[in-house]
Amino acid sequence: MPKYKLRIFPSDLGWMALVSRGKNIEQLTFGHASRAAAKRGIDRELIDRAEFVADQTELTERFQRYAAGGRDSFTDVNVNLEPFSHFQRRVLAECRRIPFGYTISYIDLAAKAGFYRAARAVGNCMAANRVPLIIPCHRVVCSNGRIGSYSGPGGTKMKRRLLKLERLK
Repeated sequence: MPKYKLRIFPSDLGWMALVSRGKNIEQLTFGHASRAAAKRGIDRELIDRAEFVADQTELTERFQRYAAGGRDSFTDVNVNLEPFSHFQRRVLAECRRIPFGYTISYIDLAAKAGFYRAARAVGNCMAANRVPLIIPCHRVVCSNGRIGSYSGPGGTKMKRRLLKLERLK
């Protein structure tokens, strides 16, 4: 069975930490002020299982290019959705289909996932997203035009920054 690997690296969006297992990404966090803060952003259960590796990969370089303003949808990146419920997996899979340069409302995402009227539950699902950027929860906004909340480091300020980086708002 493949081992969990932890990579921590700097980017224009702050320090990032990425845990992978084989070809699957287990968790990604970003927007941290330091290497130590990025490590603290990873779930304890994954930190306890992961070995730190210092090498850069094509994927870490892609995240760095994205953070510097490059265009990348990350749709080819494998993620582990096993820890999530059926509802969450469907919503996250649908969120992943939001193209670079576009947004969708919480209620419309709920409908696309087959859960009409579940906008609030979709918001909770976005907050539980363990692989932001890969599953672009920052592209989900309120139907009234407001950007909504963001659970990652920096909160709504980071969400605005990501939308601006993708030239959306």
